[in-house]
Amino acid sequence: MHVVITAGGECAPDLAAAIGSPSKALAPVGARRCIDVVIAAARDLAPEGIAVIAPEAVADHVRVQVDRTIPADPSGIVNIARALDAFPGTALLLYLTCDLPFLTTAALADFVARAAGAGVAMALADADAYAAEYPGAPVHSVALGGERIANGSVFLIDGAAIAPVGTTAGRFFTARKSLPRLAMLLGPALLAKFVLRQLRVADVEARARTVLGVDARAVRDCAPSTCYDIDSLADWTYAHSFALAQEAVSD
Repeated sequence: MHVVITAGGECAPDLAAAIGSPSKALAPVGARRCIDVVIAAARDLAPEGIAVIAPEAVADHVRVQVDRTIPADPSGIVNIARALDAFPGTALLLYLTCDLPFLTTAALADFVARAAGAGVAMALADADAYAAEYPGAPVHSVALGGERIANGSVFLIDGAAIAPVGTTAGRFFTARKSLPRLAMLLGPALLAKFVLRQLRVADVEARARTVLGVDARAVRDCAPSTCYDIDSLADWTYAHSFALAQEAVSD
């Protein structure tokens, strides 16, 4: 298994000012940088290699921690394509984003084990478990078919599925946190179900299998750390304070 981490996106101006960098990857989370947390969690899985898609400042920071760095493009869709091509011929690719401040090796190992055999798999956490793990955190959950879930930023892709996934990965990845955008991408039937509040995770899985031609699977009840990511100043403020508090207790 190989690991690729995308770290090319620039954050909003208020977040950039607070963290002192345009890159979420370099956001301080307690005593560490966010991307250092992600790399450490992945490295302890003992993968065959780790690559990071990153701008120069982030690449300079992580170069000694990973096997290769790949220049980032201003386009997120281009960066996703570069991530999927990071290790040609790989049998299995674990795809992570750089802004998972609480990610652990145990969380990744559990996800990889339960995603085994899927063409492409995505982590989901139960919304109640997420809220219990991060009390008072900004809301990241969505409602689908009567259940509330938190969408993950952790994906496992079988090597044989990389090519078909690559044809639509950019659009689905950028839409994954917006139910209206995701429903529109999935087609009129699922859009109608969304409007009628009848859209279920199983519907999305089935449509993804049809579009991609591979076994697409949502892995439920994953660790909340696979889903908490930093999209806003509020997300980072909570994560940084939470990490500092944990470090103070451990000291």
